[in-house]
Amino acid sequence: MLIGEVARRSGVSARMLRHYESLGLVRPSGRTGSGYREYRDEDIRRIFHVESLRSLGLSLREIGRALDDPGFTPAQLVGDLIDQTRARIAAETELLTRLRRIDAAGPADWDDALKVVALLQALGSASKDARQRAALSSGDEVPVPVEALVEAVLNEPEPNVAGALRWALARSGDGGPGLLARALGSPSAAVRERAVRTLAALPGDGAVAALRDALVHRDPVVRAQGALALGARGEPDAIPELVAMVLDGRNDTDAADALGVLAADAATADAIAARLVDGLARPSAGPAARGRLTQALADVPGPVASRALADLAHDEDRAVSLTALYLRRLRDAP
Repeated sequence: MLIGEVARRSGVSARMLRHYESLGLVRPSGRTGSGYREYRDEDIRRIFHVESLRSLGLSLREIGRALDDPGFTPAQLVGDLIDQTRARIAAETELLTRLRRIDAAGPADWDDALKVVALLQALGSASKDARQRAALSSGDEVPVPVEALVEAVLNEPEPNVAGALRWALARSGDGGPGLLARALGSPSAAVRERAVRTLAALPGDGAVAALRDALVHRDPVVRAQGALALGARGEPDAIPELVAMVLDGRNDTDAADALGVLAADAATADAIAARLVDGLARPSAGPAARGRLTQALADVPGPVASRALADLAHDEDRAVSLTALYLRRLRDAP
């Protein structure tokens, strides 16, 4: 079969076939009387072998070695190709993400586009000062995509920079809570904590909804931060978790403060006091837990809390009874 017919049937151009021949990859087995290249069946098979290996990403040099070295084993080469492909995919994915973020910023011209690029680079800088300046300047001249701010805050270990990023997110619109809610499912405990702390700093119904979902999270840190944030906003849904925090000794002082804020409403105060009393009745409520629950009752007005303190004044643990007696006298003082 002549080179033109081979090219037509194989899909490999005559020019590429000549290149293969120059490299020694595929040599036609014969020549016609007129000197034209003549390919036989085994040559055609080798062409298809070359093309198959090219489709895997092998270089022509690697293909020649694979086909001609009888001792060649593909395992190592295939492993290297897997690593190279993963690295290439990661680089392409990063580029695609960057392009999408630039597109989301809606730059009016190339000057705006370059400003977005510079800001995105600064958010990923190794310098915490550069990251903080980028966070504080975001949105002043060109809008920074919410996705970029969320990614930055979820990976930010420096408290001051994280605070600046939360401030920037609060100014950026309504897209942040949804992205942060998804981050609550991260396998990284640090990322989950940053996500819930950022949600606590954001305004709006979206943040409140995500914080309510955090109340039933498997991670006690996420539950605690969600409850504290909701308590500060006056959301009674946080009461069960806040009481559990007092009972368990997890951020119990902050939890008691949040319960005191919620107890400003008379009906809510009685509900809080009832839950605290239920906590006192649990078998796991030892002296330390009863002491924390007693302290929490101090800021809860109403008859339910008063009766509980009166009972606790006779607690078997002296520290608990003295604390309850003192708090009861404060409540009864004019």
